[in-house]
Parts: sequence; C-alpha cells; structure tokens
Amino acid sequence: MALSEFELIERYFKRPSRRHALGVGDDCALFRTQAGYQLGVSSDMLVEGRHFFRDVDPARLGHKALAVNLSDLAACGADPLGFTLALALPEVNEPWLAGFSRGLFDLADNHGCELLGGDTTRGPLNVCITVFGELPAGQALLRSGARQGDDIWVSGTLGDARLALDALRGMVFLPPEVLESARTRLERPSPRVALGQALRGVAHAAIDLSDGLVGDLGHVMTQSGSGADLDAAVLRGLMATPASSLDSIAADADYLLGCVLAGGDDYELAFTAPRHAESSIHRAAAEAGVAVTRIGRVREGTGVRVLDADGRVIEAAFESFDHFRPTP
Repeated sequence: MALSEFELIERYFKRPSRRHALGVGDDCALFRTQAGYQLGVSSDMLVEGRHFFRDVDPARLGHKALAVNLSDLAACGADPLGFTLALALPEVNEPWLAGFSRGLFDLADNHGCELLGGDTTRGPLNVCITVFGELPAGQALLRSGARQGDDIWVSGTLGDARLALDALRGMVFLPPEVLESARTRLERPSPRVALGQALRGVAHAAIDLSDGLVGDLGHVMTQSGSGADLDAAVLRGLMATPASSLDSIAADADYLLGCVLAGGDDYELAFTAPRHAESSIHRAAAEAGVAVTRIGRVREGTGVRVLDADGRVIEAAFESFDHFRPTP
C-alpha cells in the first residue's frame, strides 16, 4: 500500500528536535536566537530537468539540495541553525526517498542543521529548501562591502562542475574516471560554511559561486560600486581536472577558461579583502581545511575584466548562467 503524505513525513523526515523549541509536525517551526545575533534566511529551488538529471542518484540530490542553501549561509558567514523542506513528488518511491533523505540528513548532521518542517505534494519532482542561520550582529559578509584596492580570492577549484555537465549532455568526452570525479563536483558540492565563518572580520565582501564567477562577482562589483580585474593565468589553474586527461575539444584552452569563468554550480566562495589581510586569510583557510587562491584586484570603474599575462583585456564574452536565457 502506498504511503500517505503524513506517513511519508513520519517515516523519512520526522526527527527529534534538539536545538529548537518545536520542529516537524506542527503549523510552524519555533526556534530561539541569542541576543546580539542576527538571523540569516535563504531559499533555493531545484527542479528536475533544469537543475538535475532525471537519473541523478537520490542521495546526491538530497545532499545538493541542502548544500546549495548552506552555501548561501557560508557567503554571509552565518552558522546554520535549521531548514524547511518543500518537496513535490510524482509518486511515492520508497527506495528513492530513503536515498534522498539519507543524503540530506548526512549533510545536515555534519553542520548541526535541523529539519524544522515544510510541505509535500504530488507533482513534477521539485525540491525547495529554506535555510536559517545566525551570526553576530554587524558581522555579516555582504556583496556591497568590496573596496577599491582589495584583493579578490576564491576557495577551492572552479569549472569542473560545468565540465561534467557538458560531458553528460554529450558535448565533450571524458574518460569514465575523470567524468566521475567531475560529476561529484556537480552533484555533491561542498558548502564552505567553516570558511565563511572564519572570514568574518577579515573579508570585506563575499558571494557564493552558483551561476559562474564572472556573473556572481559582477553582482559584488555592482553593489560595491567598483570594478574587478582578474588574472587569466591564475584562473586557468583553478580547474581540478587535468587538461592532459581530456580530448582535444574539452582541452581547448578557451573552453576551459570559459568553464572556470562562467560554468556555474561550483558553490565555492569568492571574496574580497585588503592586501594586509593575506596572512589572516591563509589562517582562515587552514582552519576551514580548504585552499584559497588570489585571482585579482578590485579597481575603480565598473564590470569584471579578465586580463592576459601582458595586462591586456581578453575580449571574449563570458556569460554566467541565467534561468531565462536559452541554454547553449
């Protein structure tokens, strides 16, 4: 017999509340915040066929659905508190639900982030999470804080998720072991929560890289009233997948630079900080267990420019992902 909506919630998503006054099962979730702290809230939706393939491993989808939201908290420097889940399902598939909830809760438990409630309904597969976090008042990392002369940094590696997406769409060929490594970056991103927390009081501005470095960093520059110059030579070294393992199309230097600059789905942090903060940034990165790379500088003017080794602007158009622009 198929599970009812409330049996589904009871079996796969109801858990005892440890940090909050009231969790799953009532009309509202109730939770406490401390005096002198601010609440951070963010929502992200994942839609089948738009954000993930139909055959994605459900545990990986559960992980990613929460990871992309935790990444938003990381960009502000917030500590995760809890989240709500709105889930539309075409049918009750218990093996799928078991995998999805396992991936979801494994990541949630790693960050002490509790499921507080939500909604389920029948419909095309759609996952929407709203996440809640807290941080000391006045210490949030904002997009508007970049200052002229700041260095620009990114965490981790960029471009491998886009490489995997193009391979899965048949646009490039990757050897199986290379595809699996890149696909893990696409389907199981690592939200840089610890790094965001460690950058409070160190970085001036931050954003998580969901739609591509050029576009996302452009939001920071627009809100900060400044421009950015990026070093193409440094950017070319940010992809984890070695070019030697790729076919001639995928190994094309301009194609790989495009993956790094405009690929999207990286969920790393881009942030700006004064030059004198370099040692503090490396300490923060070491504490968080993630590499960071200085990729450019904030300047007067507007827009994001990519410069070659001679300081000339690379004129190629690098456009980040836009939900309402046709997919290439």
